[in-house]
Amino acid sequence: MNETINIVRLRQPDEIDDPLTDVLRTGARKLLAQAIEMEAEAFLAEMRDLKLPDGRERLVRHGHGPERSIQTGIGPVPVSRVKVRDRGANGEAERIRFSSSILPKWARRTRSLDALLPVLYLRGVSTGDFQEALAALLGKEAPNL
Repeated sequence: MNETINIVRLRQPDEIDDPLTDVLRTGARKLLAQAIEMEAEAFLAEMRDLKLPDGRERLVRHGHGPERSIQTGIGPVPVSRVKVRDRGANGEAERIRFSSSILPKWARRTRSLDALLPVLYLRGVSTGDFQEALAALLGKEAPNL
């Protein structure tokens, strides 16, 4: 049974066929992870003098949150946030929490994309002029717009 199959596999929307984009996303993921780790370490270093009655540190690393995808200008970048545990809090009011300024807790898109989407819609749909909207994302001096 030697059958000839004439099925051509089409590119799926979530597949990357551009190696440069793949390298950029991988690099962005690594840089973002490093920045978040450094931010958490700086927060813990500030709080090192807070101790429990038995001498242990009050604030400790507590792993990472679940991985989520942040929509960026180069596509989705998977990230996970650092978790910090307060071992000495007696109630919710006394609890010290770590909140990343780089990666807000519920963020799903970068701020530049949040600002760009309404502009893209208004300018692109009404006038067909995407150049100004894309300049907001790629920069004013971006070539080939």
